[in-house]
Amino acid sequence: MKRLVAVLAGAACGVVGAFAVACFSDRGAGPSINPAAECTVPVSVIDSMHYVVAIQNFGFHPDSIAVPVGATVTWVNCEPNGTEPHTTTSDNAVWDSPELNPGDRFSHKFAAQGAFPYHCTPHPFMIGKVVVQ
Repeated sequence: MKRLVAVLAGAACGVVGAFAVACFSDRGAGPSINPAAECTVPVSVIDSMHYVVAIQNFGFHPDSIAVPVGATVTWVNCEPNGTEPHTTTSDNAVWDSPELNPGDRFSHKFAAQGAFPYHCTPHPFMIGKVVVQ
């Protein structure tokens, strides 16, 4: 029995590891990010100038974030494979990502202060805001 449990646990780790490699490939732009931290909810602060917003369960997590001027925000699509793509699209035409499939990411550097509301174009109920202080 112990051997069976060990074999099943090893197989599960292999499947999870394969998924993690597939999900966090370098298909998107942005700073180097620890793959284990990419889909952490709420936001993962990489350092004082790099932030991550997870796209998960058809929402942005967190949906509002405050960052300093000059910071880069990276959105990572953490949805399971097969889920429809999402975008991160500024309401005031500051940025517009391409469609992000699961595992894709998109980054934007914020050079000026202000409030920057955004949404997902295919799913307009998905909304968020970046406040640059």
